[in-house]
Amino acid sequence: MKKVFAIALAAALALSMLAGCSGKQQGGTVNTDGSTSMADVMGALTEAFRAKEPDITVNYSGTGSGSGISGVLDGTCDIGLSSRALKQEEMDQGAVSHVVALDGVAIVVNPKNPIADLTTQQIADIFTGKITKWSDLGGADAPIAVYGREDGSGTRTAFEEIVGVEGACTYTNEYGSTGDVIGNVASNENAIGYASLSAVDSSVTAVQVNGIAPSEATVKDGTYTIQRPFVMVTKEGVALSDAAQAFLDFAMSPEAAEYITAAGAVYPN
Repeated sequence: MKKVFAIALAAALALSMLAGCSGKQQGGTVNTDGSTSMADVMGALTEAFRAKEPDITVNYSGTGSGSGISGVLDGTCDIGLSSRALKQEEMDQGAVSHVVALDGVAIVVNPKNPIADLTTQQIADIFTGKITKWSDLGGADAPIAVYGREDGSGTRTAFEEIVGVEGACTYTNEYGSTGDVIGNVASNENAIGYASLSAVDSSVTAVQVNGIAPSEATVKDGTYTIQRPFVMVTKEGVALSDAAQAFLDFAMSPEAAEYITAAGAVYPN
């Protein structure tokens, strides 16, 4: 009887060692929540991670950067997602930043708009209501419709801080997602808005800023100045599950670079 038990125990240990040596996790679920601008990056990362770790499910909920940061601090999600740098008060509460990518904040207009280049000052004047007609910039004799994100959006926070218009913008309409901004600019010849470069498509035109077009190269070398980080957020002193740690490690690894780039963002290293 003891011999049978010993054989069974040895077999169990061997299987355990094989599982450990395989590098595969034993499964689990990872709940992520936050930035809508990170949707494409998260989609690319989770698909690649699924191929690597098929027994781990990564869930993504796009509720906005502020909500994602609050969620990880409150313990309602494993990893928060923010499309802006963390604020000091968030770090004081234990939020820890892990920068997985960089992203340009593109200034977008309707493709029928002839304006192709704006200075940072002109952008600031448009969004604060000092410039209200396209004709003041050499365009059509028409009022400018200023579109932006809702309060608490990481894209809005990053844009307003970088351009120097925090709390001073006069929006015609505010929207709950990057996709909504792009869609509404695409349907209004007189509209202007801002959106994650990774989400910009042919339905809108991303103008040059101070003579520099937004692109992977100009974001990486810093010449395109309206840019921000894509951040995965954890809480100091709170250990991640093995599954969540595996996903975070993958997202931060050089292996993730090709997927981040394919999603239209910039690998930071």
